[in-house]
Amino acid sequence: MKILANDGISDSGVEELRKSGFEVITTNVAQEQLENYINTNNVVGLLVRSATTVRKDLIDKCPSLKLIGRGGVGMDNIDVDYAKSKGLDVINTPAASSHSVAELVFSHLFTCVRFLHDSNRNMPLEGDSNFKKLKKNYSKGTELKGKTLGIIGFGRIGQETAKIEEEINELENYEDRKMFLDDLGLTDSGSTILIRETHKLLNLSTFYTAGQKEVKAWTFVNGSKAPAVAGIIHSDFEKGFIRAEVIKYEDFVDYGSELKIREAGKLKVEGKDYVVEDGDIIHFRFNV
Repeated sequence: MKILANDGISDSGVEELRKSGFEVITTNVAQEQLENYINTNNVVGLLVRSATTVRKDLIDKCPSLKLIGRGGVGMDNIDVDYAKSKGLDVINTPAASSHSVAELVFSHLFTCVRFLHDSNRNMPLEGDSNFKKLKKNYSKGTELKGKTLGIIGFGRIGQETAKIEEEINELENYEDRKMFLDDLGLTDSGSTILIRETHKLLNLSTFYTAGQKEVKAWTFVNGSKAPAVAGIIHSDFEKGFIRAEVIKYEDFVDYGSELKIREAGKLKVEGKDYVVEDGDIIHFRFNV
């Protein structure tokens, strides 16, 4: 399933989408070339911000589109009602940038109390001739620690600013990220929510294949049987399908290894009529 992020997307967003089996295209396609690009590449999801417009004519001429996503709040660049009348799902991310803007608030706070905005301009111009005076002026900065921050307006951004003030964490691993989300009262990141909702809208689920060097996620349509799902990896897997050795994700979490799962009798051998379920870890046996 191909998703075109035409107005850009963060690296973390791309990574999360790809982990979930989506092919993410980050090429910036000119508005006048968008129709041809979507149809040529069979794009099912179009993610935009404010630069790209999605009007009635584009919707009519791109039958492969199933989802239009708008990064941010306003959707005046999308014919929302018309898209929905044609069966497309239209979503936006009203809270996605709140944290980023809140961080920007803190960058301005640090800049102001240390006179960085002024010194950045004047030091290159007068530093050689007036260094001592400038140094004395800019040495009068203060610390934010111990200060009281007053927030006027307590919408999403105001709330995020207050939360960041409470504790600024450098998130280096999964445990830190989880702790940070827990502290904010959140269960998932914005990219995780986008992936889950996109799967739901397109009636998709994910199965996994695992080897010694890598684990891969593959997207499939709900209700698909094992041979068809095997064909997503390679057509030879479907043509020569023999059986599927299936481990449930929950069992893998509980037992921790394939060996222990086998010892517990939790590995299931399924045939051609097996309907693959979300989270299945599968090793396909085939012969061509």
